[in-house]
Amino acid sequence: MKKVFLFISVLSIMIFSFSSNIVIRVPQDPDFLDPHKAAASGTYEMMFNVFEGLLKPSPDGKVIPAVAESYTVSDDGLEYTFKLRKNIKFHNGEIVTVEDVLYSLNRLKGNDKDSALSSDFQKYVESIDSPDSQTIKVRLNTRNSDFLVKFVAAIVPKKVNLLNDNPIGTGPYSFVEYVPGQKLVLKKFADYWGEKAHIDNVVFKIIPDEQTSLLSFLSGDIRMYPRINDIQAEMLKDRYNVIKGEQNMVQLMTMNNKVKPFDDKRVRQAINYAIDKDEIIQLVANGNGTKLGSNMSPIMKEYYEEGLEDYYKTDLNKAKQLLKDAGYSDGFTTTITVPSNYKFHVDTAQVIAEQLKKIGVNVEIKQVEWGVWLDEVYSKRNYDMTIIGLTGKLSPYDILRRYLSDYPKNFYNYENLEYDEIINKAISETNEDIRAALYKQAQIILTEDAAAVYIMDPQLTVVTYKEIKGYTMYPLYVQDISKLYYEK
Repeated sequence: MKKVFLFISVLSIMIFSFSSNIVIRVPQDPDFLDPHKAAASGTYEMMFNVFEGLLKPSPDGKVIPAVAESYTVSDDGLEYTFKLRKNIKFHNGEIVTVEDVLYSLNRLKGNDKDSALSSDFQKYVESIDSPDSQTIKVRLNTRNSDFLVKFVAAIVPKKVNLLNDNPIGTGPYSFVEYVPGQKLVLKKFADYWGEKAHIDNVVFKIIPDEQTSLLSFLSGDIRMYPRINDIQAEMLKDRYNVIKGEQNMVQLMTMNNKVKPFDDKRVRQAINYAIDKDEIIQLVANGNGTKLGSNMSPIMKEYYEEGLEDYYKTDLNKAKQLLKDAGYSDGFTTTITVPSNYKFHVDTAQVIAEQLKKIGVNVEIKQVEWGVWLDEVYSKRNYDMTIIGLTGKLSPYDILRRYLSDYPKNFYNYENLEYDEIINKAISETNEDIRAALYKQAQIILTEDAAAVYIMDPQLTVVTYKEIKGYTMYPLYVQDISKLYYEK
């Protein structure tokens, strides 16, 4: 009888343990825990559960009230008025006040003492005011049709310094600890204003290597594995939950447009003609990817320009002729710098290297750690070519402005004044049909200019243990842990 009781007790502890905790694999460390300084999508993937803005993203790609309970936009599109929720709490137990919201938004806008942490707030926001303790008014200096989505930016407490060491938000989970190279830990926030999370404790375990990640999953050390490769997912489909969906990502190979020989459009076009995207999708994504022709995924619907995916049909003769016209009849040698923790991109680089050999372009693949990639490629723009995934955004402007000549994060070094004019016109356009047409025109320019090699929107594949339910897809690079639960 005692043995039976002991077995039941141990089983109860195990069930409680599993239902109270989840360990999730991520391939990289966060870059900054301060939400206004973070640039890496992998950081947002985790901290999405910690921070909220006046608004927050919904699974259908819209924005919905969060710290604000409601909002209005003036007829001229220049003034945004937000009514704050009452008695909403930060993770430190303090009530969110209008002063905290003013501090957060002004931190993004910048002032005489502190530089702006958001180029959008710096460029477009004229003033930020609070007529009363529950109201925030933000006035723009010029119309921006997509500015509403900017209010998903995190609201943080005014009194807390060093947010990078002590990140405090209003989300369904609060920060516990971060051990570089090992884990980031969250816990359920009991005083969350909205629907409470189901799982108490969350560990994002940092495992760059895919094979190690698979072994950790099979052993039960991790119980959810996002962005698993399709070959591994196929092996696991009979014993575990395998969830698939579009992710609104653009996998691309960028060419540094200001570095020889890629400053010559003919060379960039030759590279495009030499690459067989269908082969890449089959070999790297096991066929589970949507071929692209410009910097937008079909998930963006009315803004997406169809037909560009076959603009550069593989044509080795045309590629060789373009190289000859550009003065590279004997080809050249170049380097693809790729983050080593993203095997998907490393595998893509290997396929492309073999394809480019056929036109006399010899490629050295340089694998670097994620932090090195961010520093050398993303920040310093010190590279020839690179392969990366540009994560989805909620607005077409945010997706396409990455190529504006004056955009600080234009690490492709792309510059086209006609493109700039079209994007800037689109952002102030009030007619939705005209806006969509302008964004489509911008995509065509990127394609014709061969600004990059646009490869695919890879299908997002996630595996979990059978008892884990509630996984929710977003058109963003996030993991919404608050909706997960263990089936009893």
